[in-house]
Amino acid sequence: MQLKPLNTLTVTLMLFFTFVILFFSGFLEFPSLANSVEPLSKPTESLNSEPDQFTDLFTAFKKWDSRMGCAQFKEKHKDLIHLLSNRSGSLQEAVADSGCNELKMEHVTVLVKGWTWIPDNLDNLYSCGCGMSCLWTKSSVLADKPDAFLFETTTPPLQRRSGDPLRVYMDLEAGRRHSGREDIFISYHAKDDVQSTYAGALFHNGRNYHVSSYKNNDTLVYWSSSRCLPQRNQLAKRLLRLLPHHSFGKCLNNVGGLDMALSFYPECANDANAPKWWDHLHCAMSHYKFVLAIENTVTESYVTEKLFYALDSGTVPIYFGAPNVLDFVPPHSIIDGTKFSSMEELASYVKALANDPVAYAEYHAWRRCGVLGNYAKARAASLDTLPCRLCEAVSRRGGRNA
Repeated sequence: MQLKPLNTLTVTLMLFFTFVILFFSGFLEFPSLANSVEPLSKPTESLNSEPDQFTDLFTAFKKWDSRMGCAQFKEKHKDLIHLLSNRSGSLQEAVADSGCNELKMEHVTVLVKGWTWIPDNLDNLYSCGCGMSCLWTKSSVLADKPDAFLFETTTPPLQRRSGDPLRVYMDLEAGRRHSGREDIFISYHAKDDVQSTYAGALFHNGRNYHVSSYKNNDTLVYWSSSRCLPQRNQLAKRLLRLLPHHSFGKCLNNVGGLDMALSFYPECANDANAPKWWDHLHCAMSHYKFVLAIENTVTESYVTEKLFYALDSGTVPIYFGAPNVLDFVPPHSIIDGTKFSSMEELASYVKALANDPVAYAEYHAWRRCGVLGNYAKARAASLDTLPCRLCEAVSRRGGRNA
């Protein structure tokens, strides 16, 4: 017997109900539109659903190596690495060989006249680029005929007569105010005559560099501040109330005293060259998975030692500060707290990251894979290289003959 053909309406209804049954049974699944595009400003990690409460950083490194490794890391973050490596405007470039013809002097002497924190071991005779030498000193005996005076805490002379040294004034604070009397101005900002970032090793002069591979899993965050600014305190309080933490210093202290870090971590006191408790900040920080770093003032390019201390101590900074901070740090190395919609969202992310050794280790991949981005330029424009860069600026102006 010949079968009657099914009409179009019947076939359509059969296909529709079959599709509905498969979809609600979970056999078919469509990607969410909300998750299809991830903005650059948000975290991109896919954190494990099952917590892994690791306490040893080397364990995290081994798991990350087995699951990702440097090649995949560079491929995964290639767009971010390329973007941050090619940004310009936030950092001054070193004088290239092509600029050697702009130099008018083969030797420059800088005499430091007033200072507070410029370290003594910066005093030296430097061999700089383009065959130029630079004497940086605090001794008027060694610099009896300087080409420039450097003032940091005192104001330069009101007038400079012909044949006198150039007047250099440095202000690395957030306001970066000109004295109005200087010939050359040094600040943290690339727009000024000479830039000095906080990224160099000399900002850590005399510190105990012992770094522990142990990471405290019960107390996730390290916070230390002794300048209790109301706005910064309130911000820190809002986040820290959501996370287990140790608060050292005078502000929001919850450990029982300023020197408790050495009581918690006695191995940090083994360095006889660093007798004070604040000399052991790096060592103490290294025992925590995260360090909260909040700038005194939020302004462009003002990225201070608060952030770089955390990076150098082998931890992951949670940062609140300069809006262009990514121009100064390695790709995928910090958690920018301003990119989260709430403190609750940030705290949830930190907790999940603390229990995912692979995702956590990825924040350390930059140092293990040599992915520096603009961080290399930030260090090249730091206090470490300031003597040669200042001497080059003095030479371009002709020194005493300017």
